[in-house]
Amino acid sequence: MNTGIAELLIDVEAELRRLGLWERLPPSPEALASDQPFSIDTLTLPQWLQFIFLPTMYRLLEEGQPLPGRCGIAPMAEEYFRGLGLASGALERALSQVDVLLSGEGDGGH
Repeated sequence: MNTGIAELLIDVEAELRRLGLWERLPPSPEALASDQPFSIDTLTLPQWLQFIFLPTMYRLLEEGQPLPGRCGIAPMAEEYFRGLGLASGALERALSQVDVLLSGEGDGGH
């Protein structure tokens, strides 16, 4: 599973870059310290993915720590990208696959 997750995380990063949503500079420490789900009060979803989700997941993988047992990012992404006019389908699919893999759904096919 960890290899599959790592590949999906790379896909998420690649799609953020392809869409021009990858930022060179991180948000302020205060913005990164939000305690709201997805840091919705201080970050955009792409910022949350880049500066919180991806680094946390990479760290967990590198340290051999347990990964989250449930994940529900895809619905948030669908809502965020709705109406923005970005070709975000590949990113949304990658996030949906992350959700499925982490939540343990669809294991029979892997």
